[in-house]
Amino acid sequence: MPTFSVKTPPRPYPCVVERGAMEALARSIPERTGKIFVVTEPRVFKLHGKALHQALAGHPHEVIFFPGGEERKKLAEVESLAEQMVVRGADRSSLVIAFGGGIVGDLGGFLAAIFMRGIPVIQIPTTLQAQVDAAVGGKTGANLVAGKNLIGAFHQPLAVLIDPGLLDTLPHREYVAGLYEVIKYGVISSPALFDRMAHDSKKVLAKDPGVLDEIIAESVRIKAEVVSADEKESGLRRILNFGHTIGHALEAETKYERLLHGEAVAFGMRAAVHLSSLVGCIREGHAERILKCIDLYGELPDLSNVDGLNLVHRTGADKKTIQGRVHFVLVERIGATIIESGLNEKMVLAAVDAALADLVHA
Repeated sequence: MPTFSVKTPPRPYPCVVERGAMEALARSIPERTGKIFVVTEPRVFKLHGKALHQALAGHPHEVIFFPGGEERKKLAEVESLAEQMVVRGADRSSLVIAFGGGIVGDLGGFLAAIFMRGIPVIQIPTTLQAQVDAAVGGKTGANLVAGKNLIGAFHQPLAVLIDPGLLDTLPHREYVAGLYEVIKYGVISSPALFDRMAHDSKKVLAKDPGVLDEIIAESVRIKAEVVSADEKESGLRRILNFGHTIGHALEAETKYERLLHGEAVAFGMRAAVHLSSLVGCIREGHAERILKCIDLYGELPDLSNVDGLNLVHRTGADKKTIQGRVHFVLVERIGATIIESGLNEKMVLAAVDAALADLVHA
């Protein structure tokens, strides 16, 4: 059972990667915990609710539903969930279980962070994107019209229970969207993981258990190490934003309706690779390798009517923008990145337009 410790104050917490990991849920609940509130989506609960009820046997719990969708990841939904908790008897001894994909994890974690000034949360991610990224690290939040995750809090969970078996029911498109996040980890930190994604794409796409469990475990290991070294993104943790600055801008520009998060990140990674080439920081041949690896996992949705200049302007509203300077994670080589800020807008636009042109020529 691979277990990775995220070492953050005031306490470390485990990220368990194992088929059947939900069986460890009861052991993760502190003594004297009051009523437990499971935040989930109806479709997730229909598929896996019975297993969760069994894992919570003997622990009083209520299920509250979030309707799902990035477009509904708003403060109003958090307020609605909080009101339901109050009506059903929540207090400071209560605990939230975020049971779903990245959106549920972000919103459920944010709910726990602010309910009665903070109650504990356990993350049980049910999508690949959430398992390898969103559920680990304590970032929670909701969207504004102006941009993604612009309101939120750092609120570390008591535990993250990752069961790769839950992905058996995941739709193919959502699964592939999560694979782009795995590619991200290879690019920023692990040449071996990148090579696995580049050379074993057929096994990865087929959800081969041996390969899938390994790439999830390696991604979680990287995320746990980075968060342990930099909990609140003051330094090293910024490398996890590779592809996200422009990816988040694309999600906002398309009103959170046309792309899954991982798909937007895939486009953002393409743009970041082109920007790395324009800046001149990337080693020869590495840009082509990264772009080819992304291509192995399918075509992105049609973006022919997206205006590149609008995307560039939207990056200014990204939460990683500091004193008007947009920060970009660029690539030196596979496994090594740098942070650049204050880049010329025309250069950024050229990189975005190149990424858009890639999709036309694919």
